[in-house]
Amino acid sequence: MKKFVKIICMLTVLALALCCFAGCGAKKENTAIKIGGTGPLTGGAAIYGTAVYNAAKIAVEEINALGGIQFEVKYEDDTHDPEKAVNAYNSLKDWGMQVSLGSVTSKPAEATSTEANADNIFYLTPSGSSTNILGGVVNPLTGEVDIERKDNVFQMCFMDPNQGEASATYISEQKLGTKIAVIYKNDDVYSTGIYNSFKAKADALGLSIVSTTTFTEDTKTDFSVQVAAAKEAGADLVFLPMYYESAALILKEAKDTGYAPKFFGVDGMDGILTLDGFDTSLAEGVMLLTPFNADSEDEATKAFVAKYQEQFGDIPNQFAADTYDCVYAIYKALENGDALKNEDGTYNYNISASDLCDMLVEAFTAEGFTYSGLTGENMTWTVEGAVSKSPKGMVIQNGAYVGMD
Repeated sequence: MKKFVKIICMLTVLALALCCFAGCGAKKENTAIKIGGTGPLTGGAAIYGTAVYNAAKIAVEEINALGGIQFEVKYEDDTHDPEKAVNAYNSLKDWGMQVSLGSVTSKPAEATSTEANADNIFYLTPSGSSTNILGGVVNPLTGEVDIERKDNVFQMCFMDPNQGEASATYISEQKLGTKIAVIYKNDDVYSTGIYNSFKAKADALGLSIVSTTTFTEDTKTDFSVQVAAAKEAGADLVFLPMYYESAALILKEAKDTGYAPKFFGVDGMDGILTLDGFDTSLAEGVMLLTPFNADSEDEATKAFVAKYQEQFGDIPNQFAADTYDCVYAIYKALENGDALKNEDGTYNYNISASDLCDMLVEAFTAEGFTYSGLTGENMTWTVEGAVSKSPKGMVIQNGAYVGMD
């Protein structure tokens, strides 16, 4: 009897082991399209990564509530570091990512876009603006393409050259300054990319650049030399192609030294009003080009801002708005889910990332495909992956962004 019981126990254990083995080996069916992204969720640039992740969650929540195609979103922290971004990207691949919202900042996005291109995963970054992200970069000295076009990589934000050219054009057309100083970060692809295109366009328009100074990651806490150079040159406008942390220090240095030119920035300036410990009066009159104005009176913007404030207690910046548009543009490109429908009306959430990528690339580059959202009306994309939309001129007044004519 004991021998019989022992055999029964052994068979039971074996059966349980086989069940566990079968369970572990079984492939779990997806219940939504998995969208992943990397960004600085901690560290000095966390305001950008956090805004992007928050906005992505809002968009996914809204889309899922419609009851059609379902999305699932996950972000990994890259701390604004390219190597960590690649590691984060690989973690998302292990999770089963089928679509990538890329990386939030440019250097990490250059790295992860290369990975996504090799994997044929559709990649739409809300804020990585370097031309190297898209590829197809032509060396101006040789005329040869240094970086091949990444056919599955797209941007929702303006490319760096577009921001520089648009800024120079706006300053010229609005006659904002006669003597211009430029301060830029020469070890940052975002800042240098905007500066190079700004200078080329400024020269073509006959703008007078009387001072050009730089800084690096190691020297970004003291701007006395740069501000003094602009002041000594008699600059009446200072162009700041950089992120808001450094710009805040420059504004303080100018105030402390009695220097009061006009200041003009780019989309990286968005967020300066919410910087901890920053005296927002220092930003009074600062101008910038951005695709989004949180104070806009259109219904879509008001609804988004209200929901963002309710959930996260902050006013969303343009990084958040571009991300919201990214998710909805992907949704529209999938024809509200019809392209993924099975014959019985269910959705094929287990479509391979590569097949889904081909579907989305075809949709985004199709003639007649447009998307209207928070950051632009009737946006289109070139076959090179660049978005076509118009920036808005903003000026900071009484602690808020106000549209300029």
